[in-house]
Amino acid sequence: MRLVLYSKDGCHLCEGLAEKLQQVRSLPIELEVRDISLNPQWFAAYQFEVPVLCRVETDGRETPLPRLAPRASLSQVESLLQRFNDRA
Repeated sequence: MRLVLYSKDGCHLCEGLAEKLQQVRSLPIELEVRDISLNPQWFAAYQFEVPVLCRVETDGRETPLPRLAPRASLSQVESLLQRFNDRA
């Protein structure tokens, strides 16, 4: 499963989600973290929304996944990813 995490430097919510995504073992994940401050389009789209997690479809489109609560457990993160992986 290819994922993109839109993030910004110093965002503890972004860092927490990235750490949980790196701990997922129930399915293979290819994670790309994008710093929104490096691209004006990303910044305009996500400046008030980070962290934003998107699944990259086979055609390259990005589908935003539902926002997780900041205190979501690893099992909750895995459950969300599994649901969207099953839809691929």
